[in-house]
Amino acid sequence: MATYLGTHGSRIQNYTTDPDNPNTGEVWYNATDNVLKFQYTNTTGAWSTGGNLNTNRDQMGAAGTSNTAALTYGGPSQETLTESYNGSNWTEVNDLNTGRSLLMGTGAQTSALAIGGTSTIPSELQGFTEIYNGTNWTESGDQTTATRSGGASGADSTAALVFGGSISPGAVTATNQSWNGSSWTEIGDLNTGRTNIGGAGTQTSALAFGGRDPSAPDTAKTESWNGSNWTEVNDLNTQRRQIGGAGADSTTALAFGGENSSNTYLANTENWNGTNWTEVNDLLTAINGPTSAGNANSAISITGATASPPAGVQEWSTSVPVGAWATGGSMNTTRSQGASNGPQTAALVYGGDTVNTESYNGTNWTEVNNLNTQRRIMGGAGADNTSALAFGGNVPPVTTATELWNGTNWTSVNSMNTARYGLGGSGTQTSALGIGGGVPGSAIANNESWNGTNWTEVGDLNTARTYLAGDGASNTSAIVAGGGDTTTYANTETWNGSNWTEVNDMNTATKELAGGGVIDSMLVFGGSPPSSPSYSARTETWNGSSWMETNDLNTARAFLNGAGANNSLGLAIGGYVGPPGNTAATEEFTKPSFTTKTIDTD
Repeated sequence: MATYLGTHGSRIQNYTTDPDNPNTGEVWYNATDNVLKFQYTNTTGAWSTGGNLNTNRDQMGAAGTSNTAALTYGGPSQETLTESYNGSNWTEVNDLNTGRSLLMGTGAQTSALAIGGTSTIPSELQGFTEIYNGTNWTESGDQTTATRSGGASGADSTAALVFGGSISPGAVTATNQSWNGSSWTEIGDLNTGRTNIGGAGTQTSALAFGGRDPSAPDTAKTESWNGSNWTEVNDLNTQRRQIGGAGADSTTALAFGGENSSNTYLANTENWNGTNWTEVNDLLTAINGPTSAGNANSAISITGATASPPAGVQEWSTSVPVGAWATGGSMNTTRSQGASNGPQTAALVYGGDTVNTESYNGTNWTEVNNLNTQRRIMGGAGADNTSALAFGGNVPPVTTATELWNGTNWTSVNSMNTARYGLGGSGTQTSALGIGGGVPGSAIANNESWNGTNWTEVGDLNTARTYLAGDGASNTSAIVAGGGDTTTYANTETWNGSNWTEVNDMNTATKELAGGGVIDSMLVFGGSPPSSPSYSARTETWNGSSWMETNDLNTARAFLNGAGANNSLGLAIGGYVGPPGNTAATEEFTKPSFTTKTIDTD
């Protein structure tokens, strides 16, 4: 029989109070309360970026039970292409026999149906049905009424339902057709005929929502199917057409994306609990007509129409830890080796592989006026996106140049005493530090203090290093971590205005990392560890005395930029992700939260 010692490698510990940072799955005894306890991470539902299709397209059919096991097929221009998804990558598999778009899809990744659709927009509807067995598509019985853009539900290729849709240009239907594995039979119709409809469920327990009916360009109507009849139930919160949907049955579903009567593309996501729809976290990108599959806890949105370049693949999961990294707005220009400052909702990034400066408002990046001198791996400091200081870096050559940002323009001001690159920065526009860094051939420990007018050399770091992370409130209170020269360091040092003091090391030695925060509350992330892999997604939080590993970045990267006021809110900006090069992606961090439970031993 398994024991706690055998599973966890330690015995249950006895504490007078709950431990500060218990491990996941750890059980402890609280001697004061005389109870056993454990802690788990709180989770929420959220969207993240998935792997891109090999051939980008929309108007497809899809099948699949989760965001790690999906199949998509068809598309514009009579596309026959089929691709299979494993949660990371799409693989091309055997094609449909008949190319078509606006078809309906349902079933599982290895037991799917491709139903109806059109071979020429907007006419020539096809009632064809094809069955996928995990390897090949086989033609089977036609629909009794050929449709496109309808809803579909079914657990596999042996039992399904198709409802609503268009039967000719401009004409919608309430037709409901049931599949028994070889043929279709018309059964009880929808109460309201409509097209561009969302669907979820099985042959005997389904949900139809949203769409366009003859009387309105979009609707919020929802109907539930019990195997015999459709019943109108509570509406969506946001009416829309060309909506994505996923769900295991009529009691649990997810609705996302679509378009409203103003022709606005939507990111809204709603969860159905069998009685009501509830607004949950939005799609990362508003999308019209997403191809969709999965269930209410693990769903996938596959391309569709967007207001900007294609949205690609987005994955929904209800197992996302509260406090994990989430995708933020992408920069306008890809970059690495720049500098940045500010809190999560008012950050500034500048320089690196470009002279551009961009300002972040918590949602979007906006290009503002450029630096006077383009340079890489410089230091940066500043309270927000209206007040910043850029110093040092490599033009080349290595420079002492300093520039001041007033919210509109950069102005050259007095230079540093020692030219260097890869240095840390902390503080504000009028009270900053330029810490460590390197000159060609070696790392240096020099530390300079800025008083708003001039730089002054002050106490050196204990360990000379470049490519380190640094931040702090002013030129009298700062913290640095990581970095390297010929060695990669985990060292952490704090500054009190006079001296640097060695404190507890990071858990993992890392250089080319980024961070944000103050002397007693800091977040560091990304960078390059001393061993494989070359680029890290690791994140650590500092509480004033020790580092704790927390949830990783979604994308590993080095030479990125960071912002954030403390260890609860951070911003990871751009960076180098390996071939093909730099990224414009931004990720936003909120600190994880936990729930402690008492084990009932009665």
